[in-house]
Amino acid sequence: MNRFKASKFRHTEARLPRREAWIGGIRAGSVASCGNHVKASCHWIVFNAEATGVLGVVPLECKDGGKRTVAQLCCHSDVVTDFDFSPFDQLLLATGSADETVKVWRLPESSQDMPGGAGLTLGPGGGPVDMLQFHPTADGILASGAGKQVTVWDVGQQQPLTALDSHGDQLQSLAWKRDGRLLGTSCKDKNLRIFDPRASPTASQSVLGHKNNKDSRLLWMGSSNCLISIGFSQMREREVKLWDTRRFGEAMLTMALDTSPGATIPLYDADTGLLVLAGKGENLLYCFEVAPAQPALTQVTQCRTEGSTWGLAAVPRLALDVMACEVLRVLQLTDTALIPVSYLVPRKSIQDFHEDLFPDCAGTVPATTAQAWWAGDSQQVRRVSLHPARRPTETFTSPVIACTQLQAADSSPTDADRSEGSGYSSPSSLASPGSATTSLSASTGPSSGFASSPSQKSLQSILGPSSRFRHAQGRVLHRDTHLTNLRGLSLTTPGECDGFCANHQRVALPLLSAGGQIAILELSKPGRLPDTAVPTIQNSVAVADLSWDPFDPRRLAVAGEDAKIRLWRIPEGGLRETLQEPEVVLQGHTEKIYSIRFHPVASDVLVSSSYDMTVRIWELSSGREALCLRGHSDQIFSLAWSPDGKKLATVSKDGRLRLYEPRHSPQPLQEGPGPEGSRGARLVWVCSGDYLLVSGFDSRSERRILLYRAQALPEGPLSVLGLDVAPSTLLPFYDEDTGVVFLTGKGDTRVFLYEVTPEPPYFLECNSFTTNEPHKGFVFLPKTVCEVREVEFARALRLGQSTLEPVAFHVPRVKKEYFQDDIYPPTRVWWEPALSSSAWLAGQDGQQRHASLRPADMMPVSEAPKEAPARKFVPASVYLEEKSDEQKKEELLSAMVARLGNRDDPLPQDSFEGVDEDEWAKYLAQIILVGAQVVGRAFMRALRQEFAASRAAADARGRSERPQSAAASRIIGISLQEAQQILNVSNLNPEEIQKNYDHLFKVNDKSVGGSFYLQSKVVRAKERLDEELRIQAKDEKEKGWKAET
Repeated sequence: MNRFKASKFRHTEARLPRREAWIGGIRAGSVASCGNHVKASCHWIVFNAEATGVLGVVPLECKDGGKRTVAQLCCHSDVVTDFDFSPFDQLLLATGSADETVKVWRLPESSQDMPGGAGLTLGPGGGPVDMLQFHPTADGILASGAGKQVTVWDVGQQQPLTALDSHGDQLQSLAWKRDGRLLGTSCKDKNLRIFDPRASPTASQSVLGHKNNKDSRLLWMGSSNCLISIGFSQMREREVKLWDTRRFGEAMLTMALDTSPGATIPLYDADTGLLVLAGKGENLLYCFEVAPAQPALTQVTQCRTEGSTWGLAAVPRLALDVMACEVLRVLQLTDTALIPVSYLVPRKSIQDFHEDLFPDCAGTVPATTAQAWWAGDSQQVRRVSLHPARRPTETFTSPVIACTQLQAADSSPTDADRSEGSGYSSPSSLASPGSATTSLSASTGPSSGFASSPSQKSLQSILGPSSRFRHAQGRVLHRDTHLTNLRGLSLTTPGECDGFCANHQRVALPLLSAGGQIAILELSKPGRLPDTAVPTIQNSVAVADLSWDPFDPRRLAVAGEDAKIRLWRIPEGGLRETLQEPEVVLQGHTEKIYSIRFHPVASDVLVSSSYDMTVRIWELSSGREALCLRGHSDQIFSLAWSPDGKKLATVSKDGRLRLYEPRHSPQPLQEGPGPEGSRGARLVWVCSGDYLLVSGFDSRSERRILLYRAQALPEGPLSVLGLDVAPSTLLPFYDEDTGVVFLTGKGDTRVFLYEVTPEPPYFLECNSFTTNEPHKGFVFLPKTVCEVREVEFARALRLGQSTLEPVAFHVPRVKKEYFQDDIYPPTRVWWEPALSSSAWLAGQDGQQRHASLRPADMMPVSEAPKEAPARKFVPASVYLEEKSDEQKKEELLSAMVARLGNRDDPLPQDSFEGVDEDEWAKYLAQIILVGAQVVGRAFMRALRQEFAASRAAADARGRSERPQSAAASRIIGISLQEAQQILNVSNLNPEEIQKNYDHLFKVNDKSVGGSFYLQSKVVRAKERLDEELRIQAKDEKEKGWKAET
């Protein structure tokens, strides 16, 4: 386009499809990454699915008008951040993940089963992989961005070709020039950089791009020297800039879009010069024509879609409908659907191929190999015609993954697979993100994905494993159980403290008043606290942490900022007067104490961590320091005893995870990489003490959880799961009986629930619990306080601004009258010590016994008698049975009279008790689907016959009625006699008519199981009787006039 010639794309229109053309039935995932979240080749569409580490795969075109089915490709142990199709091999897919690995997959040609394993794995590298892009001219060249570094891989040789110099901050995008010579990047340090990877790892050019460091993107305009960048201005406006690398000092053109806060996803088609922009979370698509020669950026069209944009992708030009003048097609990813949006140029003739709209495009045969390109070969890809008659038919298969290699991968598991034996058919050999190595390791075994078979068509085989607690529900208990009017609470306790602590009898709450006061409240005495002061513990210094003794519910340990630990004993029945003298004072630390924890098995054993970088173990019976552990170089964030009490784990600010055996050595037994962020971390033992779960932050302040094998900390985490971005540290609580971990932070409004398994995918998501107001603390109570009759498997206390509310977590079950022994295994008797402190310090080990939570009057559900399945709906044959008009009328009148006679009886639905709502919904759906299809025509035919018969009967009876009454019968279609029978009235008494009408209309309502047909009969009968009353009133009035005259 030049300034004196009109553009051929100026009339381009965006055409939204009907809902029938949408690709529905998907569950897209919202991933915080720099990727587009959806990509397309000429065969497949791939998008981020809801489950962690899973991609949804759906065919681009449906064959024979059939319905497209969505398959699942389980790729990584953590979220998939970006992915890309090879421009040559339409079945070759590369995926990058926060688990720091890149995997290359070969997808099937048709809707067969997805591959059970990746063809090869690159990495792990030095951080989460943020972006990927295949080379545009050479086969087997892949660029990946992780953190501040870009790596160029030779996928075929399984080696990195080069690692470009580190950027000043987090990478935000990378893009190859279409001729394959240069690589451009945008970074959070606001700079745009141009690299020639074959010449030097340093940037050949650099310029300040956008003045705001929010999300930015960079695109090459084909093989020209021009680029497009999208970002935010200093005033937080979204803007587009055009650049010329020959004059890279400043932008050729800058255009402000709007002030929306969402990151922009750009798509540029170099053959047409069309640029499509969409904001994440928005429903507006912009389309511009870019003319770098002028320079100019002209808006062509914009369209508003029904759903919000979660991702955007362009369909390859070889897949466009050129005969319909479709110059561009984009795929909008929403939360539940993929919406294809076609950009069409109106032409009078759609029978001819318009070569001016469709110039030759790049073909699917690479111009060179990876090694030849690296040696300096810069040949270009041969261009092909889009004319249907001249379009090439050959296909290219990349040799980087051989078909025989894939077959071997699917049939021969590696040693690691055999040793781990996943019960979920999930990845069993996962990369270790904590490893510092940057070498490339090829995986020929099933390193990821769900191994499926043609006969495996269950929901689990499609969606992957799911937790039995996925429908868990949390609810705040009745107000009668709350403690209210809490005043003067200390909401500024250190981050290493939970904020307050509780046992099954009472709760300890630090107060804001001077002297380190602690309120002790009895859980057995809920209600509103008096406005006057309550008895407290005078700790004399500010509280750093506090904990109840699990074996003595009256003993409270309080760590103060004066490096002392005080033990307080609460009187029997609760605190009635202020306590000023502690039972014992422990001294030994030289700096402020972080946290304290009681031993889970041995009595009178307490561990503490301090700013003096030591961990000390105390014997409370003698009041002495028994052991001192060293080896930390920075602040200790958290510590935790193993369930058997033999080991102690710590996580610290130096980014290290340490494991001690306190009775054997004061130095750590193992060390491993911990969370990257230095804002805080917590850890807890899971899966019978074989694994450690750590919550912390990454380098971008995203909250995440990491799972480690306790025997292999140096290998790094098995799985990493990002949750959200928030300032507070996630506080984990692990229920050892169910395997569910609860995660929330102080100031949050949401509690995350995950079932942790020792096999991939390790974290199974459950329903979260949310509240309207942020909580200041969230502490769980012992398992024995749960109400098993309500299938409650956990109970917590939620601390608000001035209230303390119990929160119960339960699982919906139909047969609540039975004890759910699958949810309640024998629980550990936590209130009885297995051995004394002296015995434990002497080297002895103990194990607590287990007890059942089953009440004596409840039968286990596993022993419940099996009930024969009852038919829940009427067979369709009943509705299809043909009946005569007289039979139908007789049944109608009998039903009316029967219902009227049983006016005081309960409604039919009142007798159904103990039926779960999900079960009701299932059977209602069956009735609607089957009944609507089978019964529809028969019902309408019967309705017409009944109406015609009623009209005929009214006409016949009308001859014997008065003229006005007979006319009313013909108009309404029902005789006076029939109307009286339907409403069961003998005399025309208005009150009785209205009473019977109200009752019959109510009991025949569809919402209570009635029939619209019967309701219509009742209404017509009422109308006929009302008309008869009006006629009688008119006759009596006329008679009165005649008598007067």
